[in-house]
Amino acid sequence: MTPLALAETLAKDHRLEKGELLELLRGRDPEVSAFLKDQARRAALARYGNQVFVRGLIEFTNYCKNDCYYCGIRRSNRNAHRYRLTQEDILACCQLGHRLGFRTFVLQGGEDPWFTDHRLVELVREIKARHPDCAVTLSVGERSRESYRLLKEAGADRYLLRHETASPDHYARLHPPEQTLASRMECLRVLKELGYQVGAGFMVGSPCQTLEDLAEDLAFLQEFQPHMVGIGPFLSQHDTPFREFPNGSGELTLFLLSVIRLLLPGVLLPATTALGTLLPNGREEGILHGANVVMPNLSPEDAREKYTLYDNKLHSGAEAAESLGLLRESLAKSGYEIPVSRGDSLIC
Repeated sequence: MTPLALAETLAKDHRLEKGELLELLRGRDPEVSAFLKDQARRAALARYGNQVFVRGLIEFTNYCKNDCYYCGIRRSNRNAHRYRLTQEDILACCQLGHRLGFRTFVLQGGEDPWFTDHRLVELVREIKARHPDCAVTLSVGERSRESYRLLKEAGADRYLLRHETASPDHYARLHPPEQTLASRMECLRVLKELGYQVGAGFMVGSPCQTLEDLAEDLAFLQEFQPHMVGIGPFLSQHDTPFREFPNGSGELTLFLLSVIRLLLPGVLLPATTALGTLLPNGREEGILHGANVVMPNLSPEDAREKYTLYDNKLHSGAEAAESLGLLRESLAKSGYEIPVSRGDSLIC
């Protein structure tokens, strides 16, 4: 089939084989991209209407025991200015967010051993006690099954754990030997088994990535059926081994957003900060390509400046939670509105 015929099949059947996904990636051109953009936007509107869900992002620690080669808060980066928010700091962020209209809080941090199961369980319980109408999403990396179980029982609703790449060889190029794709995939399986709304995802244009790797990622998402998918362009950070690698492609990221929306029509699909950092109006373009989630930053200002996953990360203007009005105005120009809602996934 031609790339356009493959795109038409994807829009109709919401499924392609891995080889077909690879051919679609190889054959992308302006005509195919425009078709997929239109169909993805229609698919998102058909399932979620013109609603874009907001999540209040709280980056609560930049300590990390891992040494991922691409990440600015990797343990080997001696130039990172480390911080941890206290429970009182985090609860204050939630209180502000609730007043602004957020009904999902995303607690994101490095894999920081200081945040034991006991401390995180206590934190999640307190957030849910104070804001029972809100969802709590955790993004704190690989933990034990027992840890995930305790956090779920404490009230955590969702868990974001990007798989980064579904290719074992590519995974090994991005991480030190003690980190394995098998371990990451087992965590995702356990999270789903425990009843979380689970988010996976990958970087676009990460070092050594091939179109075959991306086809593997899409095939994995099709099989795993996550509730959320977070993708964004690779952006280099000057204190990492990948400092000299070029940034990923915004155009390819937008193309993949459309493909993922059509593979998983009911998925929650963010227009990420990384996309907004790389492209002017990247967030708005993401929405027009099928995304339906944005994650403004609720963290204290000094913490935002230290959570340096990559260079030039946006954390002000419409990326900031306190500027939610600016975001509403920006999205309204494209015909979208922000509800006061948890915004749960339609994928069961």
